[in-house]
Amino acid sequence: MARQHLGNLGAPANRRREGDPMSAFDRLPPDLRAWLCTAALPWSPRSALRAWRRALQDTGCAEAAAARLTAIEAGQLARQAPRVWGAL
Repeated sequence: MARQHLGNLGAPANRRREGDPMSAFDRLPPDLRAWLCTAALPWSPRSALRAWRRALQDTGCAEAAAARLTAIEAGQLARQAPRVWGAL
């Protein structure tokens, strides 16, 4: 029996995502959803919730947690800017 070449169908990037990203977004805390609406980067609901929980645990305040996420995002943008736009 000849073996068929499946290409990259088994690669992790090509697997279908499980779950519904919109329903995952809808289940997020309202303060986090409000922050995500103004975010500059496309956060996944899972990573946003993980960072939110950690920030909320550290700060104990939703406003401070949102500020922490803004700082995380600013760091990501600063790190990615040279690769995206070249040296500024």
